[in-house]
Amino acid sequence: MEPSNPLVKAILTDFYQITMAYAYWKCKKHEEIACFDLFFRKNPFKGEFTLFCGLEECIRHILNLKFDKSDVEYLKTVLPYDVHQGFIDYLLDMDCSDISVTAIPEGTIVFPREPLITLEGPLAKLQILETTLLNLVNFASLVATNAARFRLVAGDHVKLLEFGLRRAQGPDGGVSASRYCFIGGFDGTSNILAGKMFGIPCKGTNAHSFITSFTSLKDLNNLDLTINRSSVKLEEFIQIALKYKTEVCELIGVNGTETIEGEFASFISYALTFPEAFLVLVDSYDVFNSGIPNYLAVALALHQLNFKAAGVRIDSGDLAYQSIEIRKTFTRIADHYSIPELARMSIVGSNDICEDTIASLNQQNHCLDALGVGTHLVTCKSQPALGCVFKLVRISGVNRIKLSEDPMKTTMPGRKALYRLMGKEGYPLADIIQNCDEPAPSGRVLCRHPNNEVKRVYINPSKVIPLQQVYIRDGKLVGELPSIQGIRKRCESEIRNMRRDHVRSMNPTPYKVSVSEDMYQLMHRMILEHTPIKEMQ
Repeated sequence: MEPSNPLVKAILTDFYQITMAYAYWKCKKHEEIACFDLFFRKNPFKGEFTLFCGLEECIRHILNLKFDKSDVEYLKTVLPYDVHQGFIDYLLDMDCSDISVTAIPEGTIVFPREPLITLEGPLAKLQILETTLLNLVNFASLVATNAARFRLVAGDHVKLLEFGLRRAQGPDGGVSASRYCFIGGFDGTSNILAGKMFGIPCKGTNAHSFITSFTSLKDLNNLDLTINRSSVKLEEFIQIALKYKTEVCELIGVNGTETIEGEFASFISYALTFPEAFLVLVDSYDVFNSGIPNYLAVALALHQLNFKAAGVRIDSGDLAYQSIEIRKTFTRIADHYSIPELARMSIVGSNDICEDTIASLNQQNHCLDALGVGTHLVTCKSQPALGCVFKLVRISGVNRIKLSEDPMKTTMPGRKALYRLMGKEGYPLADIIQNCDEPAPSGRVLCRHPNNEVKRVYINPSKVIPLQQVYIRDGKLVGELPSIQGIRKRCESEIRNMRRDHVRSMNPTPYKVSVSEDMYQLMHRMILEHTPIKEMQ
């Protein structure tokens, strides 16, 4: 079980992780058993939820933790010239045999300050893992959450297609985006490599360049379309399509002589190549005076030969208005020829679509069946980073804390347990963070705000759900990791089971993450112990 990306290896880390590891080794602190939490401090996109993703790749990386000879030879060139050979040998011998990992299952809805992943093991090893794990979780969780937000605003009736590879931040960003957008609720991707690697359905039609590369019917070469073991010659198909073109133009009030012949030729070419999946761009020239009549003529010709055309894509202009008018035209032609399926042909929209665009389309009662989304989705344009952090919470059996003038940046000390408290209506009411040695919540549960001593509430949950499970114990994988489809289903279930006001785009209600009385007392006792008393003259 190796990382999906060959770039993910032990040396994919920040330089200061190695310098700290060397310093730990020099003072013989490197083998002390430490505990680190990986978490974030604020939900992205001005929302109130986050989907946790990237765990599988973290597990794969930890299980394959290893420096090779070329890695350490390079490190010797950037470390002090007198770096001890014993440290080099230590790096060469490094593996995950004494590391354990507890985490929230991938695809779970999570919230600020909750420990997404908890690692226990030798201090220096966990320090070296920090940067890579943050890299693997930050973008994965961010883009999956972004995808889920698009799905929420679009609704379940519209197919969402990820078209972002060309706009993504490099090949790695493109493949990762395709993977986690699918997990977050998208139906397919244009990215063939991601389709191959992760089993994501590949979707796509053609570009304007294909349409505009044809200038006339003379550009069509000897194409044949096989039907029921017989063959329809190109010229015969063209004549059928031309007949329908004349009829369609008359029916919808378009001057047939003004339609673009090259566009018509390109549609014929694509239809004869993909007779079962004929879906083309219709906005290369003029949607209603060329694209739609040309498309319908070819679609009707295909139908006469017992094939069903798939639909059209529009990539510019007023998508709501155009989709409504196209649907009316499809319906009119379907009624005229008594072919009901023509009225149901797909209309796909694209063109720099963001959440606000979809909300606007909804308000205008659009007739789009699918949306192709690229830049705003895969680049997470409205917020480019999640901001996960990796903090030491315990070492050699002693709880540790990091203080800050910003209360949200003060860490919660110690090894923790995390539970979700469910209400009688089946929705989560709050999450509670406890010390790991506390019993699971039951009965009447006191939930305290981590920082505000007067904010507290008793909750009588109908059900208490433990949110963490062990994934690696002493370097060995525990159980099996879920498939990409399994993670996707978990995401769907998690979002479906949250109250709508927590996951809505506009003015969402904050979800409560509380701490137990014991955790509250431990945290504030340690804050007092580690805060110097100032003196004034």
